[in-house]
Amino acid sequence: MEGCEMLAALTGLGLSTAAGLNAYIPLLVVGLLANFTDRVKLPGDYAWLTNGWVLAVIAVLLLAEIVLDKVPVVDHVNDMIQTAVRPAAGGVVFSATQAASQLDHSAWMAENPWVGWVVGIGVALVVHVMKSSARPVVNATTVGAGAPVISTVEDAGSLGMSLVAVFFPALVILALIVLAIPAFFLLRALRRRRARRAQRLSQASQPS
Repeated sequence: MEGCEMLAALTGLGLSTAAGLNAYIPLLVVGLLANFTDRVKLPGDYAWLTNGWVLAVIAVLLLAEIVLDKVPVVDHVNDMIQTAVRPAAGGVVFSATQAASQLDHSAWMAENPWVGWVVGIGVALVVHVMKSSARPVVNATTVGAGAPVISTVEDAGSLGMSLVAVFFPALVILALIVLAIPAFFLLRALRRRRARRAQRLSQASQPS
């Protein structure tokens, strides 16, 4: 039972991480798998995620996200909008899959569904902040040419993490490490860029 609970937590963790990269991919993956396979079984409160119209809307939003996130400057505006959307999606997918797995096994989880929401929102928000902080560095250092490349990598990472979370939850930690390596270097570049900017401003403010 404890093993199942751990796998359920890893599934939720992986899906909410994916939502931090792209809000709509894990929602679509969970909805489609729950609708057409037995791999994901959602409790009644989340049955709306299998509705055909809901999935169609998510698909349209995903297409818009894929296009907008690859255009320099526009991607920054999109990230600002997604500050609310991605954490919310993380809360949905973590809570839905965690609730589904624990529905028959944990009275405490059934009585405290907010736990999955809080964890999912927190994880997705952290990933989103890292993504939105790193994107300006990529755009500045590549004169915008890197935006479509890094966006495609993020979309692929979101899809890959979603599938790993559902089908191979034990590998979620490994997948997180793989995603963390480029994030580490991007964030370090961001700190260096800010330090250089602060140094230039300090030098400019000094009397000649």
